Formats: sequence, structure tokens, C-alpha cells
Amino acid sequence: MRLEINDTLAELRQQLRGFVTARLHTVAAEIDRTGQVPDAAWDLMRDQGLLGMLMPAQYGGMDADLPTYCIAQEELGRSHRVFTLILDYTSGLCPTGILKLGTEAQRERWLPGLASGRLRASFGLTEPDAGSDAAAMKTRATKAPGGWVLNGRKHWISGANKADVIMLMAVTDPEKRARGGITAFLLEKGTPGFEVTRVDTTIGSEAIELAELTFTDCFLPDDAVLGEVGKGFAAAMGSLTHGRMGVSAACIGAADRLLEMSIEHAKNRTTFGKPLSERQAIQWMLADSAVELNACRAFMYEVLRQHAAGAELGQATAQVKLMCSEMVGRVADRAVQIHGGAGLVRGGLPVERFYRDIRHYRVGEGASEIQRMLIARELLA
Repeated sequence: MRLEINDTLAELRQQLRGFVTARLHTVAAEIDRTGQVPDAAWDLMRDQGLLGMLMPAQYGGMDADLPTYCIAQEELGRSHRVFTLILDYTSGLCPTGILKLGTEAQRERWLPGLASGRLRASFGLTEPDAGSDAAAMKTRATKAPGGWVLNGRKHWISGANKADVIMLMAVTDPEKRARGGITAFLLEKGTPGFEVTRVDTTIGSEAIELAELTFTDCFLPDDAVLGEVGKGFAAAMGSLTHGRMGVSAACIGAADRLLEMSIEHAKNRTTFGKPLSERQAIQWMLADSAVELNACRAFMYEVLRQHAAGAELGQATAQVKLMCSEMVGRVADRAVQIHGGAGLVRGGLPVERFYRDIRHYRVGEGASEIQRMLIARELLA
């Protein structure tokens, strides 16, 4: 079982581990205390070369590949979910969508700013009546002279309230819908008719915000179309395929840190005259977490190795995401149990915050039930 992708990335991991431990853990504590993401978080990640990792050098990025990106997400996931989102905002769904589908004018307009962190991006797919069933979206873009008129509503859009550009999906042909009737657009901050009508927080960190977006006769010029008219649903699903790998890596990083903290606590905490580490119940929880973590890591790394060798990601990403997001939930639950009261109190150890934050992973980027449906569909094809 190979628990590293390759030697080069093993060295990168050590560099990132030192950076995350020495610099980001302190910022993570500040984020927990204030509920805000300080500019220092962006500055530190920029200085480390983490912003715009997947963007080409000509746009100011690192020109990194997907395995490198996933190693970065894994190490950032050991500290705070905010850092994984910053990486996603500059190299994730929207930026990679612009890179793959955009015109050169669109790339020049957005990618340098996104890669540097000067601009921020978001990805607008989910609606009140179209979550897992994204093809049921109701936001409509109607053709008009010189552009499109947008009407509708999106919600639970991560970071959209602070985004400069949003990769937005809208219905352009109600008859075709997912089969050629949904188009991707680039929506710029401040566009007339576009309004952020609500900002929500979740059971996780208060610094992670989800926005409701409302469009009322919002005019988008023809050059706001991203890719081909009618090909937006395929573009969104393609972006989510890569996104699942980043999420899976963050799950592995979080589980690794939780296991590390649990081992340390079990060695140092004494009850009834013995360290917790000598009690079989605790030993079994640690063992189960280690086995599940290593199995997920080995599977994800093998998929990444095959992809680096030229293989399509395909539905393997659904299996990886399902395994990793379910695994980290179990590891987090055991970690809280091992820590006892110390694992429940806010403002102390980060265990309770991890427990709350990682619950998102079984829903975001496609719920576990959707991953199972995709896996079964391929098995039965």
C-alpha cells in the first residue's frame, strides 16, 4: 500500500506541514475567536505560493497539477476549512471553469486577479428547489439583443457575498435543460439587477458564509457566456468532478489531524490511575480510525496516480469522495469521544470545531446519496 503519491510530493508535504503548523494554526485560532478571515490568511498563502496553484504561469499561477493541488488541500485541511476554501476560490470550480472554457479575453480579465488573491470567485449552482437535482434549476436566462436577461434565485453559494465574479448556471432552453438547455455565465460583482439578499452561516465556522443571490431583469452581455450556449450543465458537472478530489483530500487532512490529537490526548490523559491509551476501548477507536484513514488515502492517491498517467477521473471520484467524507465523520466522532468534555468545549482544543466543520463534507460537492447513485448507475450500465 503506497501512502505517498510520489517522492516529489512527499517532500512538498513536509514543507507544507511545517508552514501550516508554524504559521496557519495561529491564524486558525484567530478565525475561531473572531468569526472573520483576516487578510493575513490570504497574505500567508500568497507568500507560500498556494494561491492560483492550478492556474498557468502566464496568469500568475503555479501551473501545478491535480495531485499537487490535492496534497496542498490535504495539508491545509489539517488546520482550518477556511484555508481549503481560499485555495478553492483561487484554483477551484470557477477559476478552472474560466481556464478550460473561457475566451482569451475572459481569461485575461479574471485569472491574474484570481491567481493573486486580488479578486475572489464563487460557483453558483444550487437553488431552493434544485440542490442535489441541479437540472431542476429555475433561474432563467432569456435571450435579448446583445445579451441575456437573468431572473431567478440561487442560495447557499459559498463566498458569493464577497466574490468579484461568479460562475453561474441558468436555464436558456427549458425544453432541453440538462441536455443542452443550461448555460454557464460569468456574473460580475455590481451588475445591475443582481443582489445578495441574505448571508447564512452553518453549524461550522462562522467565518464560512453562504449567500443567497437574487436576479431581477439582470442583463448579461453576450461575452458573459462561459463556453458554449447550452453546455453549462456539462461544464458544472465536470468542475464538480475535480472538486470532489480536493474535498476528499481535505477530509483526509482533517482526519489525520484528528487522529494525531486523539493519540496525544490518549497518552497524556489519566483516568482511574491509568492513561487512556492503556484502555482497550480507546485503543480500538484509534485503530479503527487509522485503518479507515489509510485505506482512503491509499485509494485517493492511486486514483491521482492514474490520472497523472493520463487516465480520466470518471466515476472513481464519486467513490473517493464518498469514502473520504464518510470516513472523516467517523474519525471526528471518535475524536470527540476520546477527548470527553475537552472535545465539546468551544474555545479550547480544535476538536469540536473540526467535528462541526467536517459535517459539511457529506453534503457539499454532491451528497453521499448522490455519490452512491452515480456509483450504482455505472455498475448497472
